Amino acid sequence: MMTIEFKGSHFERDVFLWGVRWYVAYPLSYRQIEEMMQERGVEVDHSTLHRWVLRYVPLLEKAFLARKRPVGSSWRMDETYMRIKGVWKYLYRAVDKAGATIDFLLTANRDRKAALRFLYKAYGRHGVPQKITIDKSGANTAAIDSYKTQHDADIETHQPKYLNNIVEQDHRAIKRVLSQTLRLIRRLYGGRHAVGGVGRWRLTSRAVTSSGISSCGVCAGMWPIRSATASSRR
Repeated sequence: MMTIEFKGSHFERDVFLWGVRWYVAYPLSYRQIEEMMQERGVEVDHSTLHRWVLRYVPLLEKAFLARKRPVGSSWRMDETYMRIKGVWKYLYRAVDKAGATIDFLLTANRDRKAALRFLYKAYGRHGVPQKITIDKSGANTAAIDSYKTQHDADIETHQPKYLNNIVEQDHRAIKRVLSQTLRLIRRLYGGRHAVGGVGRWRLTSRAVTSSGISSCGVCAGMWPIRSATASSRR
């Protein structure tokens, strides 16, 4: 089980993870977070917050994936479009019937090949589901049929009118926080992985419970922290 180390740091673990979570989860600038930290007795420069984000976000992503809860066997799959650096892209996503995020994939095209790539990615991480609910997209239907033919898989496909509302409505929440997270993840990985930053927080919003991370409340909302006076200004 992965544990993130904070040895030799000026601050306690809670302070690091609080600052990182605020930047990734909400549309806040480093200077705004600096001010919010100061209001809570923590003197830290915005440039230091930037270094924290670059250092700890990749580690948190790995830890979150390792602790993600299992998903259900009935999936809702859909895609939406979004503009990234002036270019329209397609975001393939799937959730289970309880609304838990299964996986996601950013692609340049909306076709059978792109949908099949997404299915292989999701199946590789979670196994093959018993049922997939999709809209009337011919590309998604063709991709599922192609996988079933190639692997002799027994997957039920449904196309009801309203059952996919849960994933379609979830797209709105993703888009609300996407612009902020795109700026961050591009610095770490480049544009193709930008959407991953949003998804990781959603994948693990209720899943991280081990002492290595959850005690800081990074996935549990807001909490008070004790005063800290050490400064990281340079």
